[in-house]
Amino acid sequence: MNLIIDVGNTLSKVAVFQQNELTEKFTVEKPDLSKKIENIFSRHPDLDGVIISKVSQAEFSLPQNLQKKTPVINLHAETLLPFENLYATPQTLGADRKALVAAAVKEYPGKSVLVIDAGTCITYDFKNEKDQYLGGAISPGLKMRFKALNAFTANLPLVEAQEEAELIGDSTLTSIRSGVVKGILKEIDGVIEEYKEKYPELVTIITGGDAQFLSINLKNSIFANSNFLLEGLNHILEFNISR
Repeated sequence: MNLIIDVGNTLSKVAVFQQNELTEKFTVEKPDLSKKIENIFSRHPDLDGVIISKVSQAEFSLPQNLQKKTPVINLHAETLLPFENLYATPQTLGADRKALVAAAVKEYPGKSVLVIDAGTCITYDFKNEKDQYLGGAISPGLKMRFKALNAFTANLPLVEAQEEAELIGDSTLTSIRSGVVKGILKEIDGVIEEYKEKYPELVTIITGGDAQFLSINLKNSIFANSNFLLEGLNHILEFNISR
């Protein structure tokens, strides 16, 4: 049984895996992280391993008994990965992106996979049929685009996304919504199409906080998986424990 700790930009996720099966998942505020970990450890004292992934700084502690008896992997630039990393600057590759590629290798070995993580930023990560990670792209996420229009202009209001955005906005509010939402959808579909031209058998996964909202409006066939990052972290942990 494995404990997965993913410290994000705003919230943290804690999950328990029984081999490859996700059995528990919690989203917690950073101040409550230590307490949640202690609670899980009290119920599962015989954990086989722990992995910690951080894309932001957060102070939290692991129970001393847990640290003494269980392998703890802090995901960093030197952590062994279950794929060949051909990124030109591997030391700058984010922990979340490594985890997403690991999940792609686990779920789709021998296939070309594009993973799109729609969160604070939208990241595109690609691994080929040889399970080699080649890289991808980073662009502003949905909320970031709305906030940018509000922050860098004098008169544009802060707008929130809705499930449907009209092509022709008939007010400032609907015009912003049309520009941001339609723009992101066209971007994602365009990126997928360009990858498909080079890799016709491409498998595309979308995950992250805005994945469901975006996936139902995308033209391309796409698999939405909200747990893909957690599954990837578990695969990295299993890969390191087994060596």
